[in-house]
Amino acid sequence: MANDDNLSPISQPTIKVSDFEGPLDLLLHLIRSSEMDIYDIQISDITGQYLDYLHNMKENQLEVAGEYVVMAATLMSIKSRMLLPNEPVEDEFVDDEELVDPRQELVDQLIEYKRYKQAAQQLKEKEELRQQEYTRQAMGIPAGVVSSKLAPGVTIQQLQAAFDKVLKRKQINQPLNQTVQGEAESISARIKTVLQQVITGTQNFEDLFEDQVTVEDLVTTFFAILELSKHQAILINQDDTFGPLTLAVGPKSEEYNDDQFGED
Repeated sequence: MANDDNLSPISQPTIKVSDFEGPLDLLLHLIRSSEMDIYDIQISDITGQYLDYLHNMKENQLEVAGEYVVMAATLMSIKSRMLLPNEPVEDEFVDDEELVDPRQELVDQLIEYKRYKQAAQQLKEKEELRQQEYTRQAMGIPAGVVSSKLAPGVTIQQLQAAFDKVLKRKQINQPLNQTVQGEAESISARIKTVLQQVITGTQNFEDLFEDQVTVEDLVTTFFAILELSKHQAILINQDDTFGPLTLAVGPKSEEYNDDQFGED
């Protein structure tokens, strides 16, 4: 709480009193400090503490915002209503819970405010964590690492689009009951399988995925095709603009096969 007597009226706080963002924030602080149950507020005690706090603010020459005064009046109104005797109820079957608690509206406001305050705190913590992270612009891919074209002219984007089509078809046709398979085939083993299939004759791109069931298997086959194309062990062709992709033997298929797998 500030104690600077030289503060001018202009510089005195009018919205935020001390360390509180509003009257509900102040009430939550007083309830927590008094170890009260928020659902069973001791309205007489809390009203006294609230008024004492406002008096201290005025004594320190700090302007109290109007919303705090309104809350003080609300607390005194609730206090007076609770001090009044209950009107006699003629109906013997009226449940005590049906009687309106003068504190209920205030309790609802406090609970709602508490939720928002907790959410704001979580967002603040996330912001602080984000400020400790550093980002940099994406680095350019060194020339020669990945070719933007797959001879004789099929682009990476076209190949990716064809693979996405395979994934969507597999997801639609995926059976409800599946058999649990063993360990997934390695990329190296799949490369050898794809190369051997292509050597026997031109293969349709989508046909290479027919016996694949899991997403892991599909991705492994796709990586195998990329690796073989990168080393020109296979060639990816597309005769028509919207026609299917086909895989044929590349100029370095034998060399790649010998280097990687040797003679069987």
